[in-house]
Amino acid sequence: MSNISKIQHLRELRAQAQLGGGAERIEAQHQRGRMTARERLDVLLDRGSFRELDPFVVHRTHDFGLDQQKYLGDSVVTGWGTINSRLVYVFSQDFTVFGGSLGEAHAEKICKVMDMALKNGAPIIGLNDSGGARIQEGVVSLGGYADIFLRNTLASGVIPQISAIMGPCAGGAVYSPALTDFIFMVNNSSYMFVTGPDVVRAVTHEEVSFEQLGGAAVHAEVSGVCHVISESEVETLKQIRRLMTFLPQNNMEDPPYLDTGDDPLRSDARLDDLVPDDPSKPYDMKDVIRLIVDNGDFYEIHERYAMNIVVGFARLGGHAVGIVANQPAVLAGVLDINSSEKAARFIRFCDAFNIPLVTFEDVPGFLPGTVQEHGGIIRSGAKLLFAYCEATVPKLTVITRKAYGGAYDVMSSKHIRGDLNLAWPTAEIAVMGPDGAVNIIFRKELTQAEDPVQRKAELVADYRAKFANPYIAASRGYIDDVIEPRETRPRLINALEMLANKRDSNPPKKHGCIPL
Repeated sequence: MSNISKIQHLRELRAQAQLGGGAERIEAQHQRGRMTARERLDVLLDRGSFRELDPFVVHRTHDFGLDQQKYLGDSVVTGWGTINSRLVYVFSQDFTVFGGSLGEAHAEKICKVMDMALKNGAPIIGLNDSGGARIQEGVVSLGGYADIFLRNTLASGVIPQISAIMGPCAGGAVYSPALTDFIFMVNNSSYMFVTGPDVVRAVTHEEVSFEQLGGAAVHAEVSGVCHVISESEVETLKQIRRLMTFLPQNNMEDPPYLDTGDDPLRSDARLDDLVPDDPSKPYDMKDVIRLIVDNGDFYEIHERYAMNIVVGFARLGGHAVGIVANQPAVLAGVLDINSSEKAARFIRFCDAFNIPLVTFEDVPGFLPGTVQEHGGIIRSGAKLLFAYCEATVPKLTVITRKAYGGAYDVMSSKHIRGDLNLAWPTAEIAVMGPDGAVNIIFRKELTQAEDPVQRKAELVADYRAKFANPYIAASRGYIDDVIEPRETRPRLINALEMLANKRDSNPPKKHGCIPL
């Protein structure tokens, strides 16, 4: 065979690999409203940057007639490319080949690209569209999953790991995404469950649809498994590209700086009267965040889950920061099981990847009740406390209104290594709210008063005047400064620059024992 013939043969093989399971199955994928594995990579990565790895790999199974069904590349496309000119490693499961099922060769391809990502210190992004383990390969496919799970775990906290669920994801296939840092899902198109509706029906006699059991909305709002939900595959992939602008390549780098053009000295008078005079009235903490961060651009994570706390990424003076904020517009901003765990996970991610933390605090305490106590609010609250205590990145805190009880301690207080703790004049820092404090301190007096209601009102007003302010805490150095709300943005940016070379560490150990 001549050189020209060999080159032509290579081209034919590449064209064959590009077709995956064939034109008919590609058309079937399109009819389901889904893109192919390669089309997704074209949207995710910078144009022309993708370099494929292992396009000629095929499975090695002979049972059940599989020796007559071999497709170049098997059921996953792997390689590397760039997002905004920064290196990322990728794998994209191909549903047109054996339903994207994972066999030995499929797993080996993913493991190889994950090993490269870890060795070279760059993020790994997985586009998941798989029917699960390839049954015809038996235990070999299960071993392949375990090989991937091990790599997910070893890479955790070293390189960012992102998962997009682009179709069904069942059984063992859900655990690799669950081990990664962020999970993206497509509404009415992607699903995650350990056991499908048929198994649920057989075992528990529950009638449940794919969407009800493990749809994107369920995982974004109820289980908290999904971090970002979008309405289309294209939007999902664009959201991943946006997330990557805030993240470093690995745990040894700082997050990328971006000149946003927003004046670092900008102040905004609208912040001065954003907190209502009546401490019982809610307001939207997201309004506070958007008035402070660069160009009002806030990338919220877990937007629909545990909405009494807000987490996400933004920039201050071009520097990427992670934001954690109590949300007084939902459950008065109280901490409960779900919000504590949501925030703890986000804090630990930011700390692992050198992203400074900015906390906006307005918290009346932890949610009371048997449901919370029996559900383990003590353990969940301790997770949040552990995460803040453990974090060594720059930690800035702004108390906008309430900071009551143990929640004051937990929310990045000075006592747990907060670097700069600021308060607005509207801040109320106390063991508990004036109403509850008066009920306890003056219980006997109130029972003996001629007009208990009037007397209680007087005592509450007196307590509020004496204790429901930031100045007692400031007098002890627990608050570094009380500032005008309009000053918040320039003060935070200045603090980030002041803390740019911060060095802090934890005692030598294998790892801490967070109360899981």
